[in-house]
Amino acid sequence: MTRHVRAEEVGFRGEPAVELASGDLTATFLPGVGMTGVSLRHRGRERLHLREGVEVLRSGRTAALPLLAPWANRLSRWSYEAAGVAVDLTGQSPPVRTDKATGLPIHGLLVGQPGWAVDRLGTDGDAATLRASRPVDDPAFPFPHTVTIDVRVADDRMVVATTVTPTGDRPVPVAFGWHPYLCLPEADRSAWHLRAPARDHLLLDAQGIPTGERVAVPVEDAPLGNRTYDDLYEVGDAPGADGRALAFALDDGTGIAMIPGEGFPYAQVWVPEGLPYAALEPMAAPTDALVTGKAPLVAPGDAFTATFTLAAT
Repeated sequence: MTRHVRAEEVGFRGEPAVELASGDLTATFLPGVGMTGVSLRHRGRERLHLREGVEVLRSGRTAALPLLAPWANRLSRWSYEAAGVAVDLTGQSPPVRTDKATGLPIHGLLVGQPGWAVDRLGTDGDAATLRASRPVDDPAFPFPHTVTIDVRVADDRMVVATTVTPTGDRPVPVAFGWHPYLCLPEADRSAWHLRAPARDHLLLDAQGIPTGERVAVPVEDAPLGNRTYDDLYEVGDAPGADGRALAFALDDGTGIAMIPGEGFPYAQVWVPEGLPYAALEPMAAPTDALVTGKAPLVAPGDAFTATFTLAAT
């Protein structure tokens, strides 16, 4: 039986949006608000949490499915040096977003920002597809490049590929990630299972910065109960390996999994206290990579692509 497939421009809460649908899965993105994924519905059930709404994103805060670029998570200080270029983040206009808990710069420059172009929107067999791009060149990240996002919806999965292509004569450090606010509103969060593969836990200090210590942790599959997380893991870099999936699931098998693909060897698990959502965040580099020099560099003439999947059951 041929499934219903569509890719079209729509409206979402008064905002211009693009929607991709294939079978039981429908994804909605807002090009004018950071190319943020604001909805992922599987059989009518929402799997992304938009928190207080689109205005959260416009204020530079995160919700639903935002791209965190040029860096994800916190930096340990307000300056860094990459590819031989020293960068001071203080006094930038607009100001760099600050983590309320630590006072550190967090989550890059693009959350909720305009400037995205929809380059392609269409269907390919049973898949609905989207390509969008945005130039980046900012005093807070003076490494000119284009970010391209390719989205494919099919077979109860949304695959998101993010590509960084230098457009100047400097190498571009790569430290981006995504922050999916996942939800299973049909059950209290305490009943959700966290499912995770064997992985290395990269220990963090009180400000959420890696200490350099790591601990191997085994496969996990247990209800969240009252546990909270804000933890960084190295999960490896094997393309197309569902065995690397991290998931929130219910006893009946209903759930949502984040499968980090090639280019995303790190993942942050964030389960805040007392809220109806949690995050499984693919990251191209560990937290603070711009400061520590652990961000990969992509040379002019080359490109870097990282891919992850959100799979609904």
